[in-house]
Amino acid sequence: MQPRKPRLPFANAWLFPAATLYAAFLLPWSVLTLLGLVPALPGLATSSGHAHEMLFGFALAVVAGYLLGPQPLCFTLILLGCWALARVSFLLWPGSWLALASAAAFAGALAWKVLPRFFGAAKKWRNQTVAPAVAGLGLLSAIASSGFGAEIDRLALLQTLLLLATLMFFMGGRIIAPAIAGYAQSQGWRLDARVQPHIEGAVLILLGLALLLNLLPWPLAQQLTAAVLISAGALTTIRLLRWQPWRCARPDLLILLLGYAWLALGLLLFGLATVLPRLPLSATLHALSVGALGSLTFAVMARTRLIYRFRDPAEQSRIQAMALLISLAALARVLPTLLDRRPGWLLLAAGCWSLAFLALALLLWRCRDVHPDSARGSADR
Repeated sequence: MQPRKPRLPFANAWLFPAATLYAAFLLPWSVLTLLGLVPALPGLATSSGHAHEMLFGFALAVVAGYLLGPQPLCFTLILLGCWALARVSFLLWPGSWLALASAAAFAGALAWKVLPRFFGAAKKWRNQTVAPAVAGLGLLSAIASSGFGAEIDRLALLQTLLLLATLMFFMGGRIIAPAIAGYAQSQGWRLDARVQPHIEGAVLILLGLALLLNLLPWPLAQQLTAAVLISAGALTTIRLLRWQPWRCARPDLLILLLGYAWLALGLLLFGLATVLPRLPLSATLHALSVGALGSLTFAVMARTRLIYRFRDPAEQSRIQAMALLISLAALARVLPTLLDRRPGWLLLAAGCWSLAFLALALLLWRCRDVHPDSARGSADR
């Protein structure tokens, strides 16, 4: 009998903690920089630098950790090194060749591993949308690190947020639907509306149209973009309601559903802000970035590592309560912006965000890699 080959370690065992600690410390530091309370790093001297690190520093690392799966440790460490170098070079020398090269290396390595799994291997076109989304994120990360100018950076960040919204809609739905269906079966009821392919396909098409229309400078294109985003937000809301969230009492599912609700709200606000000058765009962007992206990444990272460590995503249920701090942080960024009362709320948002991700970092440490037999034994107990 031949001995079993050792299992490759999951890339998320390294990338999730790195992204979590970066979110807990660096992103609040950028808020304090904007308020003039701490020394400003060159890359965080503007609000676009804060958004850049939120999307390309934090979010892209989470996406990589989730999509890569098991990888040779050497590859994971090289990828992590590229990510860390891209962060340091952008913070200290934004627009430099080193920032561009390291961001491109990280994006290229991620695309090399992820794209073949979705292009061709996935039979349904909806499943293949992950590949162009990841490729687009990689390209935009290089463009946004190149220092082409404020207008290019702004457009790249908006396009990145739309691509991340596409991934959150697709991947979030593919996680939530079977999770609620399994929970419903355990509770003695049946969930008939699961993936909802017609709604999923319609929203993916609408978000693809929004990405194209957002590149056009004409007023008609802006109006069409607004209509497309509002429609996408409405359909996302319908999909969410058909999952019957009011019947779910498990904390880990409620946090996923809350993040999806922020996604629906963010798309609706984004569409409205495109045609209503009195509605600040920053409010809509924080609904998507802090509310949706923060909640869903928190829930996915916690769920992924809990399943690996305990075979049960509902284990350590107290961590789910900490995720509510992210929604509080989102409210502290969205509502004051709508009411034109900003002072003081930024500190509340930064504090809530940081506490939530520090708690997640502690959970990830407790759920660090163990021998599979040990993990199975812990689950049996």
